[in-house]
Amino acid sequence: MKKYTQDQVGVPTLFYQVCDRNPEKTCFIDVIGDRYWSFNDVDKYSNKIANYFLSLGYQPGDCVAILMESGGQYVATWLGLAKIGVVPALLNYNLRLDSLAHCLHAAEAKSLIYSSVFRGAIEEAQSLLPPSLSQFELGDSVKTYVDDNIEKTSAVRPPLLRYNFNSPLIYIYTSGTTGLPKAAKVVHSRYFYMANTLYNFGGMNSTTIIYDTLPIYHSAGGILGVGQALLQGCTVVIRKKFSASNFWADCIKYNCTAAQYIGEICRYLLAQEHKLVDTQHKVSLVYGNGLKPQIWREFKTRFNLKKIAEFYGATEGNANAINIDNTEGCVGFTSVIIPSFHPISVIKVAEDGSAIRGNNGLCIRADPGEPGELVGKISNTDSLNRFDGYSTKEATSKKIVSDVFTRGDNYFLTGDVVAMDELGYLYFKDRTGDTFRWKGENVSTAEVEARVSNVINMMDAVAFGVEVPGAEGKAGMVAIEDPDRKVDVSSLYKSISMVLPAYARPIFVRILQSANKTSTFKLQKVELRKEGFNPSLVSDQMYYLNAKQGQYLPLTLSVYEDIQKSRIRF
Repeated sequence: MKKYTQDQVGVPTLFYQVCDRNPEKTCFIDVIGDRYWSFNDVDKYSNKIANYFLSLGYQPGDCVAILMESGGQYVATWLGLAKIGVVPALLNYNLRLDSLAHCLHAAEAKSLIYSSVFRGAIEEAQSLLPPSLSQFELGDSVKTYVDDNIEKTSAVRPPLLRYNFNSPLIYIYTSGTTGLPKAAKVVHSRYFYMANTLYNFGGMNSTTIIYDTLPIYHSAGGILGVGQALLQGCTVVIRKKFSASNFWADCIKYNCTAAQYIGEICRYLLAQEHKLVDTQHKVSLVYGNGLKPQIWREFKTRFNLKKIAEFYGATEGNANAINIDNTEGCVGFTSVIIPSFHPISVIKVAEDGSAIRGNNGLCIRADPGEPGELVGKISNTDSLNRFDGYSTKEATSKKIVSDVFTRGDNYFLTGDVVAMDELGYLYFKDRTGDTFRWKGENVSTAEVEARVSNVINMMDAVAFGVEVPGAEGKAGMVAIEDPDRKVDVSSLYKSISMVLPAYARPIFVRILQSANKTSTFKLQKVELRKEGFNPSLVSDQMYYLNAKQGQYLPLTLSVYEDIQKSRIRF
């Protein structure tokens, strides 16, 4: 990477090299619409985007947000902006209203490009968007060259920039461990490092055909997936929404040899009836994160997979690891013999997620096998260990802890609890603090609490995650202090669905007759989390989400037992 830094190349430069080697090779395939994009197609469309925004006066460092469904057009659009040094902010297309507006403000976006399928979302949030925001609507993502202005623009490559390899390439939003989504800076070197590391340790080559059903607005799909095409010349097959029933059939149709997953995908695939396609595919490598140790062996055996490359990493963080040798249940490995090679550590933490310090004021390393928070040493002179942070200094500072092992050192806080064995293998345990993971997304309890409180006329509400048998991550639960029973539970879900994306909507609701509060008048959630949604432990009225009816229904003991036996699923 030092050579790229010295030569002032960037991800667009590396894409040009890949494209020029094999311009007519298939770069992306959109499953919906069966649309094939050659590397030349991607290059020309991205050139049109680049030249169009150049003609409008956009400069390196400007930010343009993108709200589109996954597909070849999405990648070509952000790549075109990157070619002229404009930083694309990749918006989560599930966000609405305040959350959507917040993301545009956070990145200081100068304009917004969105697909016509999201016109309604933009219209309903219009009054919340920055007044100076320019807006560009593109047609359906299955089609190309649909915007007349872009169609008329030259497809010739724009003037080649001399990039700073450590300057922002894209913004990817992450909820992190607190608050609303934050715009994490992904610099050119980090994009290259993440994609290249997976490429090499996963044993891929330029003939690998990857099946990617993960959202491109996240790093898993947008870097570890499509990055293999942009940087290595692989072909990436993109299905804009995951389908368990079509997963292996798609892999067979498009001759895929590798596929991406998150834990939920693995569980959904195992829940399908056994079919011949389970083993008729050519996929030998699957890579991703969140595969639970309890189903690891079954997943690998049933689908005849040779290698599972489970990895650990945060979009913005420097504490990354990968399971390099197929060790069952392991999320990554780091050397305990030469710890300075990749300085990540596990520190002791209290129940509230705060670091435990010794008498000397420094943090304490967790013992082998002991759960603690994973942290990564920050060195901004080293591309592998740098932490570029977020679009705001305030958000960045909250993810840094100082005086960890020596006075004056700085470490990145991952917000994840892991255990490291005596050999250096890492095993994921949980999220620290209040953020939890559901349906492949990080859910910020602070945001859930704020949104729910708003729809119930500012009454007190506390949100947390609870474990559900057979489900990956934790389901959301909200406890509402309502001794006078003013909340209309029958319409509560409809109100919540208007202000929260699907993955963040609480599955369970508890109506509190009374509640313990801190000295700052905050509801105490530790005991609430422990009690969960078990009617035997809770005297308060509770409800569960019946998705088919679109409302919360009473959570009785019989319903609880059905959930425990997976007769009711979420």
